[in-house]
Amino acid sequence: MIQLRRVGPDQFTAALETVLAIYTVAMRPPSDQLAGRMAIMRNHATYPHFVCMLAESSEQENQIVGFAYGFHGVPGQWWHDVVRHALQDRAGPRTSEEWFGDALEIAEIHVHPDHQGKGVGRRMIHAICEGRPERTAVLSTHDAPTAARHLYRDIGFVDLMTEFVFPGGYENYVIAGTKLPLP
Repeated sequence: MIQLRRVGPDQFTAALETVLAIYTVAMRPPSDQLAGRMAIMRNHATYPHFVCMLAESSEQENQIVGFAYGFHGVPGQWWHDVVRHALQDRAGPRTSEEWFGDALEIAEIHVHPDHQGKGVGRRMIHAICEGRPERTAVLSTHDAPTAARHLYRDIGFVDLMTEFVFPGGYENYVIAGTKLPLP
């Protein structure tokens, strides 16, 4: 059985090696990116109103098998600034403000492949969004017909921008958002 546990920044950073291992098997990034990814995750834990859910398997002595986290997006955060300005350029300042003026930015949602397809990701998204004061939740995902993208659409996320390439990157992403609270 998979149980969710809400943790704070200190507990999240204490579990970073395990979290990074899950990220690695779920996303298969180049190994030279892992140190930077760990630094980014550690830094995210310092952002305002950080929220994290760990998915733990009770059948494996509470082993972490998934995680999701986010925080309140504000100017000065790299992802927030890059995406908000790009949306403003594409759709105008009103749309950018509507989605990013008061947003929960969901930074990471990953489930170990052995536990995917069992509703764990869906439960974590609902749990981190529950009770949030922000008016929207936003995230980015690969611009491809993936299980993750299907999940986000099923939950109510809509595409705000497609074929978005982050500065210095080469892959296409979708920036998606939904109104809070989730249905």
